[in-house]
Amino acid sequence: MGELVRHELADGVATITLDSQHNRNALSSQLIRELAECLDEAESADARAIALRHEGPAFCAGADLKERSSASGPPDSSPMVDVMRRLMDTGRPTIAAVDGAVRAGGIGLMASCDLVVVDRSVTFALTEVRIGVAAAIISVPILRRVPPGKIAAAMLTGEVFDADEARSIGLVTHVSDDVAATVAELCDGIRAGAPRAVRETKHLLHRVPTLDRDAAFDEMRALSDELFAGPDAQEGMAAFKEKRRPTWPVG
Repeated sequence: MGELVRHELADGVATITLDSQHNRNALSSQLIRELAECLDEAESADARAIALRHEGPAFCAGADLKERSSASGPPDSSPMVDVMRRLMDTGRPTIAAVDGAVRAGGIGLMASCDLVVVDRSVTFALTEVRIGVAAAIISVPILRRVPPGKIAAAMLTGEVFDADEARSIGLVTHVSDDVAATVAELCDGIRAGAPRAVRETKHLLHRVPTLDRDAAFDEMRALSDELFAGPDAQEGMAAFKEKRRPTWPVG
């Protein structure tokens, strides 16, 4: 079997493409391994952002059930957990670009990205209960985006829901008539910011909700003071005053 995931870097954006069309980009062990390798390449290249897209009519059909049912050893979800962690934890903003159906584990992969851009025609379903399992590991990124009560029916019944519903509950961030154009606009916005400022913003989006109020203020005050005293802020404020584009360091 050939390459299932490929990576390219252009204008500071690493684009990772799922291309396992024979099984609707199901999460086979090979696809997950190659996805992890492509994330390595994106980070080594100092990409400013990572876009995760797909070829074919499905973004991801979830677990590769044929592979799972024929496996001789015990199940091991660790590689999928590692990939989702890396999408969530990398300092680079991650964007899922979704033009086709998303099912089960594919929703977890998508939800692990910071921004999720989907075509209006896309449908979703958390079908795990219908094959006798639960949406277990993928509940971690999903429930960090969506209040439990708003996703309960989908998780308990496996019902199909559409892009507008996914946006209304917070599972996706953008519903678009042109996914590629929307992703390009978001990448332009990310590149306009200072690299460290973008990294710190991604970190605080995850960090602040885990802290109590006073601890959050203390930690964020220290960060604010550090950043305002740093060279990026000096360049940014000078550029604002001089009505020019700031020049940011690479990486």
